[in-house]
Amino acid sequence: MKIYVVDSIMGSGKTSAAIDKMNKDKENNYIFITPFLKEVDRIKKSCIDRKFMEPENKGKGKLDNLQYLISERYNIASTHALFTTYNDYTKELLRNNDYILILDEVFNVLEMIPLHKDDIELMLKNFAYIDDDCFVVWTDDAYDGTKFREIKLMAKNRTLMLIDGVLLLWNFPSDIFTVFKEVYILTYMFDAQIQKYYYDINNIEINYIGVEKKNSIYKFSDKHYIPEYTKTLKNNINILEDSKLNQLGDTETALSVSWFERDKKKRKKPLMKKLKDNLINVFNNRFKSSSDDNMWTTYKEFKSHISGKGYTKGFVSVNARATNDYRHKKYLAYCANIFLNPYLKNYFLSKGVNVLEEKYALSEMIQWIWRSAIRDNKPINIYIPSSRMRNLLIDWLDKINKL
Repeated sequence: MKIYVVDSIMGSGKTSAAIDKMNKDKENNYIFITPFLKEVDRIKKSCIDRKFMEPENKGKGKLDNLQYLISERYNIASTHALFTTYNDYTKELLRNNDYILILDEVFNVLEMIPLHKDDIELMLKNFAYIDDDCFVVWTDDAYDGTKFREIKLMAKNRTLMLIDGVLLLWNFPSDIFTVFKEVYILTYMFDAQIQKYYYDINNIEINYIGVEKKNSIYKFSDKHYIPEYTKTLKNNINILEDSKLNQLGDTETALSVSWFERDKKKRKKPLMKKLKDNLINVFNNRFKSSSDDNMWTTYKEFKSHISGKGYTKGFVSVNARATNDYRHKKYLAYCANIFLNPYLKNYFLSKGVNVLEEKYALSEMIQWIWRSAIRDNKPINIYIPSSRMRNLLIDWLDKINKL
């Protein structure tokens, strides 16, 4: 088993190269995993001769139908959500039917489980303990309550971790990647992604490759194709420079989660009020844009505090990836300052993993920006009040312009 990371900038033909490979390779079976159903349809239409099937709920759920399709050696296209439900039987079927996995974009190999610290203490006192690898080990097989039902199941499957007694994490079983003949991950800046750190912890070896373009055909290669549009990026991404509007984000941690949380505790929430006033000013006066052309983001839990007339409906999740639904958006506001969860970061560091936090923040912002009209090489205007995030983007554009 080999894992290939196709690490290449957006628009460099990663998915097209995957489609070319799947259409030409008639000896192997393929599973193509993508975040969105529209991409599932694209694969089915682009690989007609390979007859890709999409798992359906035929009474016993999509997983049951998926397992039937694997047993019959069909090529399969499905979503990240279904991929996370694979069980031991699924893995056994895959191991015996020679499948190659193509994973479109990284996915959540670690997910935070919301459980109050008092409940965590209760769980550890009565039902479980933490082993040396930070996994939750369930000890009370007789427990049949509802409060910890899902927690018990995750612990029994050895997919639940507790970091520093505070952060409860669902951990995707790493052995799923060993049941495929080959794995291809289509992404950008993989070395800064949580999935990369997860591979490092689990001692999973990866091989970096790229894409080349010959006669309008994209193929996986040791070379790296740089799209022509990168030469115009610096001119097409117009970053709003206004000392008054940007003053709010001048400190290193301004617009981080902790910044919002501190302000939320204030009776009048002065910082979020100022940010909302800035957004109204930017969209209505500086950009003078229509609501249909506007796209903005912040952390979901603070969205209601800074929503305003003219842009509220243009909200796009801060972690949006691999969707084309917003490619008409030309006026943007990125109201976030991305940091790894400190407990998660310390966990990675304790395991000897090199964490690239600045690059991680940059990659998250770039993925969000690429939901907009820039993906079609059309000019966009963007307001980034955080000086840290703004400077990360400026530096990246300078580097891309020199490639």
